[in-house]
Amino acid sequence: MSGTKTAVVTGASSGIGAATARALAGDGWTVVCAARRRDRVEALAAEIDGVAAVLDVTDRGSVEVFASGLPDEVSLLVNNAGMALGQEPVAVADLDAWERMYATNVIGTTRVTQALLPRLIASTGKIVFITSTAADTAYEGGAGYCGAKAAERMVAGAMRLELVDQPVTIHDVAPGMVRTDEFALTRYAGDRARAEAVYAGVGEPLVAEDVAETVRWIASLPRHVDVDRLTVRPRAQAAQHKVHRVVDQKESS
Repeated sequence: MSGTKTAVVTGASSGIGAATARALAGDGWTVVCAARRRDRVEALAAEIDGVAAVLDVTDRGSVEVFASGLPDEVSLLVNNAGMALGQEPVAVADLDAWERMYATNVIGTTRVTQALLPRLIASTGKIVFITSTAADTAYEGGAGYCGAKAAERMVAGAMRLELVDQPVTIHDVAPGMVRTDEFALTRYAGDRARAEAVYAGVGEPLVAEDVAETVRWIASLPRHVDVDRLTVRPRAQAAQHKVHRVVDQKESS
């Protein structure tokens, strides 16, 4: 891969990660598609002429092996791997699920960033964190996920301060409501009815490709430009708590 622009996208097996890999490849990047599901990343890498890599960000050994196999000239890291699990009130929250969210969204993201940071500094690179508008404010049933995404945002913010004298930029892309194949299904343990209810009545939630386009744009900017935080929502979502939904008159009658 010598002489090419090389990007690493974590959580690339589906959703925003897969869409981002495709968008970057379309801009001439060689994309290392990294995720736990080998079959998914191998298929994606074959589609975009990229590189497939099996990676579990929650496993120290997996990250070490992954990093050791990367080329020296990696100049873009998209920290997309993450998850939301459950939506119970704090009083009855599944704390094992909270631990999994923190292990993936916060610790895993930081572990990958640490492993690749020397390459990114050497290449005057960019690090993009895919956080969430859930990091902006609490909502009922969201304490675990909001907390994990807020912590991830703090990692990005602290790094921007700590590395101000280094040739690397830190970017935070915070999507609002995004309809993907797996996010809500994972959150509700495969309960399709609950997953569909998240988007009920919302004519045009964001799709993965919308978020991918913001990452592609950031990656295309001059290296001295730092988009500190970019919030991207569907038009129907004015705020985390304010979503316009069209009620089906047949269902309400």
